[in-house]
Amino acid sequence: MHQTPIYSHALKDPIFRVIAKAAQNLHVQSYVIGGYVRDYLLVRKSQKQMDIDIVVLGSGIELAQEVAKLLPGKPKISVFKNFGTAMIKSSGWELEFVGARKESYQKDSRKPAVEEGTLTDDQNRRDFTINALALSLSEENFGSLLDPFNGITDLQNKILRTPLNPDVTYSDDPLRMLRAVRFATQLNFTIEEKSFKAIQQNKSRIKIVSKERIISEVHKILAADQPSIGFSLLLKLGILEYILPELTALQGVDEKEGQRHKDNFWHTLEVVDNIAKTTDNLWLRWAALLHDIGKAPTKRFDEKVGWTFHGHEFVGSKMVYRLFKRLRMPLNDKMKFVQKMVLMSSRPIAISGEVTDSAVRRLIFDAGEAIEDLMLLCEADITTKNSRKYQTYHNNFKRVRKKIKEVEERDHIRNFQPPVSGEEIMDFYGIGPSREIGIIKEAIKEAILEGTIPNEKEAAIEYMKNKGAEIGLNPV
Repeated sequence: MHQTPIYSHALKDPIFRVIAKAAQNLHVQSYVIGGYVRDYLLVRKSQKQMDIDIVVLGSGIELAQEVAKLLPGKPKISVFKNFGTAMIKSSGWELEFVGARKESYQKDSRKPAVEEGTLTDDQNRRDFTINALALSLSEENFGSLLDPFNGITDLQNKILRTPLNPDVTYSDDPLRMLRAVRFATQLNFTIEEKSFKAIQQNKSRIKIVSKERIISEVHKILAADQPSIGFSLLLKLGILEYILPELTALQGVDEKEGQRHKDNFWHTLEVVDNIAKTTDNLWLRWAALLHDIGKAPTKRFDEKVGWTFHGHEFVGSKMVYRLFKRLRMPLNDKMKFVQKMVLMSSRPIAISGEVTDSAVRRLIFDAGEAIEDLMLLCEADITTKNSRKYQTYHNNFKRVRKKIKEVEERDHIRNFQPPVSGEEIMDFYGIGPSREIGIIKEAIKEAILEGTIPNEKEAAIEYMKNKGAEIGLNPV
């Protein structure tokens, strides 16, 4: 006789007994479902370890209200009537309550019509079998696993499969296509063959998903330990061209007169994986993903030197703004940071041959507080398979880093503020804002960066006097 597995040890936290008691008081059945169950069975520390989804055969809002009464301090309930859900934050947990429901979709929207349903209906509507696993909170079978689609086996085999017909599942809510890629990336799972083909057939449906929801999933892919898994899948599934055509444009290798260039798409994925080993900074990972997007529009063949990408950093930095705007990403300091990284992505490489003080001073001045991020990006950009070249590049960057440290300690260029302010120059010459004041300020800055004078007030004042005399200004 088949026995239902019991996982009461997954529900050992007192919060589950409180929910069970509340459900008993209301004479309803309730279940823990989705991510918490999946991650517990995977022995995985989830990104949202403290999130618990509770489905109830009844009103999720009423169950939340009853739970709040039983919890110490009677925590506040956030009610979302339009969705029939409620949320409680208590003792580090974020509990979301929803009534079991079934859904039906219209072709032009991923927002379903919802009606009350059974637990089976609720499990049917889930995106993957591994997310349809439910643990009972009823007294008579507390902790028993309800697994109608054999999700446990899929967990063990690392397979992503839809509970129902994948063609219908992905067409109904195309965001699930991105979720499939995201879970495959985060969990290192395989999308089963029928689902893979269904996503390819429904790829254009991604156009009805809001940019905000798309980017939320892309962020999670980019935040994974090995983001290349996700972006490689997005390319093979045909979705990437709808989201980031700037990346798909980098794919392929051209050959002319026997000269080839590297495939900048696959190089980019290597760079992203490299940067993922050194930083969790999402925006630096974005910079790695976009650092070469200017290469597609700037690619040219020169008979003397071969393939060139002149100015691709500048072009790429301009493309970052358009990309962020199109995808409704923040047009703020985060975007400017990514732009700066893309614009400067070749600078340390350019100076690694002869590491002069003036070149390093300018690098520090232009990069500011982002100098360490820039160096991480440039080191991640080394993807050559030639071990000698690889070592040479890294040794050069070690020299640049050493020089940065020396110059910064001596000249204090980071977050540079001129030793003599514009107000002081105007007071000295008794004139207001003018072109001449700008000339002197710029000349002082250039003299410090070039090493003509030290970054000190006395030297800057002396230089100001000489420059003022040179352009015909007299002190008051």
